[in-house]
Amino acid sequence: MSRKNRAQRREVDPDPVYNSKLVSRFINKIMLNGKKSLAENIFYDAMELITEKTGEDAKEVLKEALNNVMPVLEIRTRRVGGANYQVPIEVDNNRRLTLGMRWIIDAARDRNEREMVERFTNEIIDAYNEEGGAVRKKEEVHRMAEANKAFAHYRW
Repeated sequence: MSRKNRAQRREVDPDPVYNSKLVSRFINKIMLNGKKSLAENIFYDAMELITEKTGEDAKEVLKEALNNVMPVLEIRTRRVGGANYQVPIEVDNNRRLTLGMRWIIDAARDRNEREMVERFTNEIIDAYNEEGGAVRKKEEVHRMAEANKAFAHYRW
């Protein structure tokens, strides 16, 4: 993506059920091979299951789970004088959201449950409770950033 286009992001339309752009982005991330209706079914069924299991509003659980997964720092490789340094940098809000969603969905796909609806539901509930694969990923990234704090002066 060129610098000129970077400022102009594509806007996603809000979904019909929750009227939320966040939900639309989640559905688009879940989607494989252009099968959007399948992704929608997975998402909405998971939201119903979350409400059943937690007894709380599924959308609020989703937002809190996402907040627990979104990273504050990440590592970028920077080449300085023939050596590569892992430089910790702060993550801007749009990238935080994208990484959080990606990690939740990837962690859900790696789970052992039988169907994607169950995997996604349980991963969101785990993230809400600050456990599970996505939260582990975030903690791992933060640990790496903390370990390489000495190279923070190479930030650009």
